[in-house]
Amino acid sequence: MTENSTNDTPPDRLSVNARSEFFDADKLQRGIGIRFKDRVRTDIEEYCISEGWVRVQAGKSMDRHGNPLTIKLTGPVEAWYEDLGDNPTVAKA
Repeated sequence: MTENSTNDTPPDRLSVNARSEFFDADKLQRGIGIRFKDRVRTDIEEYCISEGWVRVQAGKSMDRHGNPLTIKLTGPVEAWYEDLGDNPTVAKA
């Protein structure tokens, strides 16, 4: 892979939670598009392409620390950077 194609492909795993080890503000600022089970989703809290799962918030439920409760859904996951326009490089398993 060339350096540009590596920079244009989203990471295998990414989280929007700042306390997660998979959080990366620079990559999130670019905007990540997620397609899960052939549907574009905007409510993803965390994803992993190689393991084939996403985490989404479970309604308005909160844990005892005030963090949203999430559920893990399994299926095919695709990710791309939204700042690349109409033909972005799509990362998928």
